[in-house]
Amino acid sequence: MSVTKDDVRKVARLTRIAVPEERIEPLANELSAILGWIEQLNEVDVDGIEPMTSVVDATLPMRDDVVTDGNIQDQVLANAPKSEDGFFVVPKSVE
Repeated sequence: MSVTKDDVRKVARLTRIAVPEERIEPLANELSAILGWIEQLNEVDVDGIEPMTSVVDATLPMRDDVVTDGNIQDQVLANAPKSEDGFFVVPKSVE
């Protein structure tokens, strides 16, 4: 896929990035090269390959799913800038 100068101008306008006119053509060439590398990925045979979330095969430790009543209100409110009657106090934001 080839990126034209008009494509670069349009992307720059949509992203609200000011691109000087002398940078338009080099950017078009760079973006075309990047898209060329991406198109090379279509040549890779991935039939029968499971999707991966990481290159390292690791499992996350699981904890028991135990329902508790919480009862840690003091710990939760310990870092609050201001609390009152067991609740966070925040400034009014809507009138």
